[in-house]
Amino acid sequence: MAPVENHLIKRLPEKDRQRLLAACEPAQLTLSDVLAEPGTPTRDVYFPTHGFISLVTLVEGSPGVEVGMVGREGMLGAQLALGVAEAPWRALVQGQGAAWRLKASAFKRELALSPALQRGLQHYLYVLMAQQAASAGCLRFHLIGQRLARWLLMSQDRAHSNSFHVTHEFLAYMLGMRRVGVTAAASAMQKAGLIEYRRGELTVLNRPGLEAAACGCYTADLRTYAQLLG
Repeated sequence: MAPVENHLIKRLPEKDRQRLLAACEPAQLTLSDVLAEPGTPTRDVYFPTHGFISLVTLVEGSPGVEVGMVGREGMLGAQLALGVAEAPWRALVQGQGAAWRLKASAFKRELALSPALQRGLQHYLYVLMAQQAASAGCLRFHLIGQRLARWLLMSQDRAHSNSFHVTHEFLAYMLGMRRVGVTAAASAMQKAGLIEYRRGELTVLNRPGLEAAACGCYTADLRTYAQLLG
């Protein structure tokens, strides 16, 4: 069995962790795959170990906007802990990689058997709520460059690499912007030596500089996570 690299699973007591992993199967996260749609009952839950997933809220007349991310710090399908079968967002693989996957029915059985898993999911759901609240305020009040810097830092954290694949079209989709605005902001960051962008591959060259360029929403996200799940 592959090493456990999902933070929620690693936090469990040994007995609970082994029982949960025995119910899981390895799954590949393929770039741009849709793992959940709003209004559709959740069939499988995912605990990423590598790669990450965007949570996109759909808006009538537009392709939607990203309101959260899930990497190895969390899971997809956490709303099942609230007794709710349907997620309110589209889940789109943003960074390809791997995950532990198990059926929703098996997850609910494990949840009933493990108070530690219940507590972990309660805290994680709050972290997701805080992330979405920050994203709403960020979308409304912060400048394009600040929002882009936050998004790149969040993506780098979950990619666990200085480089990851992303296109300007995808950035515009995730940030709810026109592509021309994203291109201008990314070009300014490249000229400032913060990032390098070539043929869909983005590399963070100066993380402290990128952190300075980001809005306070990024550090607020980190603080909330550290307080509850660190």
